[in-house]
Amino acid sequence: MHEEAARSAIDTFISAFNTSDDSYVADLLSQALTSDVVFWGPLGRSEGIVEVERFVLEIRRHPAGSGTMVRCSAVDMPDEWARYQWVFTTPDGGPRLAGTDVVHLRRGLVDQIIVFAGEIEPSTS
Repeated sequence: MHEEAARSAIDTFISAFNTSDDSYVADLLSQALTSDVVFWGPLGRSEGIVEVERFVLEIRRHPAGSGTMVRCSAVDMPDEWARYQWVFTTPDGGPRLAGTDVVHLRRGLVDQIIVFAGEIEPSTS
């Protein structure tokens, strides 16, 4: 049951990157994250859904155009921590960013996110 809750929270978090309208980002994040979520991203530590929303909106506004974020691995959840791999690709085969997120869950919601992003590479088709 914990793995199912983790998968659901993670997939809802990822859907915030792919929603058709920026106005839906906060709603999706509030369905996946605790209000006091701690986010360890490429620029350091921040707290709260508003900070995660800022990060998501920055990714969505990539100079190459809005892209697509997908989970490209199963969710591995040995305990209350889970990890998964993701890929972000911009339109027309633009820059590709890949990485692994490690998340901690509390009551079925993500309360900590640690992002390990890899090199930006051109996508191969």
